Amino acid sequence: MRAREMGLVAGRLAPGVRNLISDVPGVRVGHVTLAEGDLRTGVTAIVPHDGNVFRDKPVAAADVLNGFGKSIGLMQVEELGQLETPILLTNTLSVGTCGTALIRRAIAANPDIGRRTSTVNPVVGECNDGHLNDIQAMAVTEAHACAALAAVAADFAVGAVGAGAGMSCFGFKGGIGSASRQVKLDKRLHHLGVLVLANFGRAGDLRLPDGRRLAPPAEPAPERGSVIIVMATDVPLDHRQLRRVIRRGGAGLAWAGSFWGHGSGDLVIGFTTANRIDHDARKDVVALRMLNENRIDTLFQAMAEATYEAVLDALAASATTSGRDGHRRVGLRDAL
Repeated sequence: MRAREMGLVAGRLAPGVRNLISDVPGVRVGHVTLAEGDLRTGVTAIVPHDGNVFRDKPVAAADVLNGFGKSIGLMQVEELGQLETPILLTNTLSVGTCGTALIRRAIAANPDIGRRTSTVNPVVGECNDGHLNDIQAMAVTEAHACAALAAVAADFAVGAVGAGAGMSCFGFKGGIGSASRQVKLDKRLHHLGVLVLANFGRAGDLRLPDGRRLAPPAEPAPERGSVIIVMATDVPLDHRQLRRVIRRGGAGLAWAGSFWGHGSGDLVIGFTTANRIDHDARKDVVALRMLNENRIDTLFQAMAEATYEAVLDALAASATTSGRDGHRRVGLRDAL
């Protein structure tokens, strides 16, 4: 079940046809879910385009709202303003494994990496699913990461799937959510899409679009979660503009009821498919397009709305789940 099927609509801008991050042409998502015994975990892959990402690098940016996290690759994304691999999401203790899988995949497609050209910067985001998942089992393997990459498609599941299998959000069952917004520029339709790995928020702080505040049937606990927001767009933006846009994801989290607590790792990764960096370019000067800054408010609004709705989508799609040691998270639709 999607958020809009439950009447949970965020904002005023129109969504794309799928209301998924994959409304941005070329973007695809895949999952591998591990849900047996005490395992409630997995991998989610976001691929920016169909080509060789190392040699055809989308302009990218990252922003850290609260840095209690163990993601990898963000420092180089911020320094160089480009993405060199697909993005993988997983649990906290599986970041290294997924990073190695991305490196092996990139080397297989580009044998010159680390030999005749630069090394590669894998990008992996994480959240701690240890309440429902036996995170110490370190069950995610490189094969799981590769399977998620092989499974990518424009239509994909949301909820307690992939990296979202064991996540919690505002004390309810969290997971993967997605949403998109349409933006018209120079009479041409563009899209901004968001995917979230929602594992954040203090129980009792969730705010629905109609103003209701909901708490799960459990004692309130400190805010100790995390959220990874991935934004894609086909609007031509430079690195600085991308960073300005993705930062507005924080407004969407705040609308949902989050204050980015001390123990929460809240970060955003964004890229545009409309500006690419050719790894093998021979020219001294290359051309990139950018948005007229006087039009950027529409993208700010789209980012905030899509982030909020993606969080609601993760909650709406995730059923009540039991996991490690009998721990349980109630699904939002069951609570409603």
